[in-house]
Amino acid sequence: MSDDVEQSIEARYQRSFGRVAGYLPKNRAAVDAWLKNLAQAVAKRRAKGGPIVSPSVAALALLIERNGIVRMYVTQMIDQVPPKYKQIQDIPDLLAALELIITTAPEYSPIPADQNFFPVSTLFTYMMMTPSGEAAFRYVAFNEALRAILQEWCAYLDSAESQYVLNEGVNGWLSPPAYKQNKLYEFEIPNRGLPHWGFPSFNAYFHRQIKPECRPIAAPGDPKVIVSANDGTVVTYVSDVQAQANFWIKGQPYSLINMLNGSEYTKRFIGGDVFQSFLSGADYHRWHSPIDGIVRSAEVVGGLMFSDAESAGFDPTAATYSQGYEASVNTRGLVFVESQDPVIGMVCVMPIGITEISSVTLEVKAGDTVKKGQELGYFSYGGSSMALVFQRGAIDFFTVPQNTSGNQDDGPPIYVNAEIAIAK
Repeated sequence: MSDDVEQSIEARYQRSFGRVAGYLPKNRAAVDAWLKNLAQAVAKRRAKGGPIVSPSVAALALLIERNGIVRMYVTQMIDQVPPKYKQIQDIPDLLAALELIITTAPEYSPIPADQNFFPVSTLFTYMMMTPSGEAAFRYVAFNEALRAILQEWCAYLDSAESQYVLNEGVNGWLSPPAYKQNKLYEFEIPNRGLPHWGFPSFNAYFHRQIKPECRPIAAPGDPKVIVSANDGTVVTYVSDVQAQANFWIKGQPYSLINMLNGSEYTKRFIGGDVFQSFLSGADYHRWHSPIDGIVRSAEVVGGLMFSDAESAGFDPTAATYSQGYEASVNTRGLVFVESQDPVIGMVCVMPIGITEISSVTLEVKAGDTVKKGQELGYFSYGGSSMALVFQRGAIDFFTVPQNTSGNQDDGPPIYVNAEIAIAK
C-alpha cells in the first residue's frame, strides 16, 4: 500500500464523526487491534456452527441473499478494504460480527487514545471508506436492515443484561477515570450504594439526568434570550439558509427542504439561521427547548446512519461539511416550537442521529406548551448532533463564538440552557 493511500486513510479516519466526538480512538492502531480480536472471536463462533440467532441479523442475511444489488455492494466493500486492514473476510464473517456486537455493551477504557466506544462504527471503519461502502450505506434496503439490527441492540442496551459494564473496575463506566472523564459529579446518580449505582441498564446510564443546578436556565423571564438545546461543541452557525442547496457540496451545507423533510413550515425558515453543534461521548444526551412556546409538530424522520459527505472531496474542516450533509439525510427529530413573540416566530429543534443506534426519542407532541429549558427528548446510545433552525430576522446576534478553527475538536463549548443568542 502506497504512502499516499495510507495518509488518505489516516486523514479520513481522523475526520470521522466517531473519532471527532470521542467515541472512536484517536489512535487508529487501537481500531486495528480491536478488529483483530473481533476476527478471532468471529472465527471461534463460526467454528461452532449453528444458525443465526438474532432475528435482525438473520433478516440482513436473507436480504443479502435475495437482493443482488445489496449482495454486490456488501461483497465489494469487504473486498475493497486494503489487505493490511482486512479482518472481515466475507459476508458470513460480517454477519457473525454483528451478532456478537449486539449481544454486548461497550466497555470503558482508561487510556484516552485507545478509547473505542462505537463497535459497529469500528467494524465498518474501513468498509465505509471504499467506493462500494459509500454506495452501500446510502442504499435504502441495506440501511433499513442495519436500522433493525441497531434497534435490536438498543433493546439489549435498555435491558438489565447490559448492566455488567456499569462497575468500578478498570473497564467499568463507574471507575474513577470514567467518573472524571464523564463528569458524573454533575449528574443524578440513582444510588451509589446499590449494584451498578442503581442504573437499570447501560442506556439509562447513557442518557442520565443532569443536576438542575449544573445547567441553570439563562434569563428565564426574558423571551429574547435564546438558550442552547444541548451540551456540545459548536460546529458552525450560518445565515440566509436557502430552501434548496447542494448539501453534499462544501460551502453549501444546509438545504431546508431536505433538512425539514418537506414540512409545511419550511417556507417560514427560508433566509433564516442554522446553529449546529455536536455531542461528544461525555456530554449530557438529553435536549431542551431553546424558547417558550407551543409545539406545533413533533416527529422522527428515518434516514441514513453510516454515511458522510466524503464523496464531495477533501473536507478540511474535520467533518463539518459532513455534519451539514447529515442534517439533510440522517435519522433526525423535527420539533417545531412557536413563540408568542412574532419576531422570534417558530424554531425547529432538530436532534440528529449519527452512526450506531441513531435513536431519537421525543417526549413532547403537537399542542404541548413548553417553557424555555424544558426537556424535549433524548438520544439513546450512539453519535449525535443538533441543529436549531430560526426564522429570517429572528436572531439579532449569536453570543457564542463562531467555530473558526477549521477543526471540530476546537469548537467553542456550549451547555444546555445557557444563552447562545439574542432575538431582535
